[in-house]
Amino acid sequence: MGAVFFHIDLDAFFASVEILDHPEYRGKPLIIGTPGPRHVASTCSYEARKYGVHSAMPMTVALKLCPDAICIPGHMKRYSEMSKRVMAIIKDFAPGFLQVSIDEAFLDLTGMERIYPLPGKAARTLKEMIRKETGLTVSIGVASSRYIAKLASDYRKPDGLTIVPPGKEELFTDTVGLRKLWGIGDSTLSALEKKGISSTATLRKYTLEELMRLFGNSSGSYLYSIARGIDPGIYQGEAKSRSISAEKTFYPDLYGYDALDTYLLEMAQEVMLRALDEKKIPRTVGIKLRYGDFATTSVQETPEKPIYSSADVFEIAKRLLRAKYNGTGVRLLGVVLSGIYDGEDVEQKDFFAEKEEKERKLEKTILDLSRKGSKLVKARNSDFH
Repeated sequence: MGAVFFHIDLDAFFASVEILDHPEYRGKPLIIGTPGPRHVASTCSYEARKYGVHSAMPMTVALKLCPDAICIPGHMKRYSEMSKRVMAIIKDFAPGFLQVSIDEAFLDLTGMERIYPLPGKAARTLKEMIRKETGLTVSIGVASSRYIAKLASDYRKPDGLTIVPPGKEELFTDTVGLRKLWGIGDSTLSALEKKGISSTATLRKYTLEELMRLFGNSSGSYLYSIARGIDPGIYQGEAKSRSISAEKTFYPDLYGYDALDTYLLEMAQEVMLRALDEKKIPRTVGIKLRYGDFATTSVQETPEKPIYSSADVFEIAKRLLRAKYNGTGVRLLGVVLSGIYDGEDVEQKDFFAEKEEKERKLEKTILDLSRKGSKLVKARNSDFH
């Protein structure tokens, strides 16, 4: 057996957690987001998606499409707690674990044939473990590369399982279609259509040199690879051991500070809660931007005073965004904490404002309460083991 990767994607994660906590929302269109012209939908239930609502959509547009939707603000700390529980299950399942966002992760099962001789059976086992332990469903893609596995996890949502056998990657991209290939946004699709390219089969007729000449080196290389089912290398390598990161991909591309700030805030809360849980304090905050043409840039800042709360992270991330964002469509946005050292207490109390100390203590208190709630749920579900 060759390389085997799982991509595990929590189904409509924020909405699913809200439905788990509020059963009265089940079966109804639910949008996570604050109404208003300056806000976007973080996510929505599958009932809302039937109306055309999707994540990163302006709330004014979402509510026009689905005026009867239940609209609630997000509860990031609750989502982070549930994410941690799910990721712990995935991490314990196999050693090749790589978390890429609050609601998705990869597993590398390459070389584990003796333990998991049938990847499909292993994937079904993992899905059932997550469902029974947390009440949440995931969709899993199984393939010989991370890119195809990610594409496959989205093929039969929700609660799906799609296996792409080795050698069938190119055929799978044809089945999915050019429009739904991960990384192909509206601007890229429009550029392709102007060249008469409307399918992966047509795209494969172009050489690498031709695509690079037409669309630039980065975009051309990317398009050449994905049309052939070749992993373009976006998720190559392992997570950095001394950093904590979160990122979000958008389809279609996201525009404007208001929309991007919404996701910066969510990711700032996510990474800081993870830092608190791991008893770490970061020295540096960075952001990562990937634009619609696949050009990727990053920038970071190490402030003079310590970073102790998600508010600190958010303010730095916003400042970095305004220094780096070029105003075009954003395909991917990420926040990373680095320069991490051990500790929960303040190292430089003279420089630590009372307001910041209260914020950090509040976040830690909420995390402690979440842990207690998790232990109670595990006690109720102990019959699974």
